[in-house]
Amino acid sequence: MPTGKYIKPTESELEILQVLWANGQASVREVHEKLAETKDVGYTTTLKLMQIMHEKGLVKRDDSIKTHIYQAAVSREKTQKHLVGKMVDGLFGGSPTQLVLQALGNHKATSKELEEIQELLNNLKKH
Repeated sequence: MPTGKYIKPTESELEILQVLWANGQASVREVHEKLAETKDVGYTTTLKLMQIMHEKGLVKRDDSIKTHIYQAAVSREKTQKHLVGKMVDGLFGGSPTQLVLQALGNHKATSKELEEIQELLNNLKKH
């Protein structure tokens, strides 16, 4: 179980967390069916990963009924913040500017996203 230390999810665990964050909670079957839409994954693999994630403290499990229901035990925001921080430090030499330039240079942002980015920049300038 978690001891207050952040547990970094693997890529496969992040895919499962994405499903749980989107749905709030889900059975192994529901998670497996969602993952199977985009990748070739076996049910037993999904089950084993979710059991490991439970042991690591990444998900909570309600086993009061026959079909166990899982939900994320870590927040999307905390996970994103931690992983982005590690990425900025490890890949971009601690420069958030380089991360933003790389992200915007490789992915076309919508007008709405650019407006949100501009609003964030304006707010950051005020502080």
